Amino acid sequence: MPRQHRPRSQGAQPVHFATSATLAPTAPSRAVFHAPTTTTNHMTERSSLQHLLDANHAWAEQVAREKPGFFEKLSHQQSPKYLWIGCSDSRVPANQVVALAPGEVFVHRNVANVVVHSDLNALSVIQYAVDYLKVEHIMVVGHYGCGGVLAALHGARVGLADNWLRHVHDVKMRHRGRLMHLCSQAQEDVLCEMNVIEQVGNIAQTNIVLDAWKRGQPLAVHGWCYGLKDGKVKDLGVTMSNPDEVLDVYRTAIKRYPRSPDASAQMEQPGEEG
Repeated sequence: MPRQHRPRSQGAQPVHFATSATLAPTAPSRAVFHAPTTTTNHMTERSSLQHLLDANHAWAEQVAREKPGFFEKLSHQQSPKYLWIGCSDSRVPANQVVALAPGEVFVHRNVANVVVHSDLNALSVIQYAVDYLKVEHIMVVGHYGCGGVLAALHGARVGLADNWLRHVHDVKMRHRGRLMHLCSQAQEDVLCEMNVIEQVGNIAQTNIVLDAWKRGQPLAVHGWCYGLKDGKVKDLGVTMSNPDEVLDVYRTAIKRYPRSPDASAQMEQPGEEG
């Protein structure tokens, strides 16, 4: 029975599928592509960053003049002795604060310099730094006036980061007996320091660090706090270099902050609720 062809409805267009013939270079496409209307805006955005590119080139040329072969040597490997774990705050640049050149410090930053055992990002950085780069020092570096710490202290809502800052809130609640009698400014400064101490304790209790100590690898974890007003770093005296001293160093550091006479006794240990 012969196939019956239905008449094409008025206005309908045939559908053409691509074949080797239609894709051949001898059959130029009739499609017309229009440039996005935001091209001018994109160009403006690019040109607005030109000063950064110019500054980079000037810096690279200056370094090359002062230290010939620096970048070539740096491109082959990195061998930093230090891992800096700090806050994302733009006012606390790791290399500049301690006057170290590129390649001399491995850096991890997040809001409020928090290190928790569920954060695979931070743990991956620590593991790479300890096991592969063989860093000898891990510095947790907080800073006074930290927006994340202040938000946790005063219960301010900042959005998605509230979930992350819950870790700092836990530090506040654990040590509330050492904060409640202080004025607002002192509370802010002390919580910035206590948050650093807690993170040092957290790092010292990771399997990464414990395993390094077990195999005799030289490694110390330090707690520092940076002053935005004077640019100076304060050593909080919470250095841990072997598993036997972790708890004693932690307790000694915390006891430097007097407890309020009205506060009930609390069992304060790193990673535990008081």
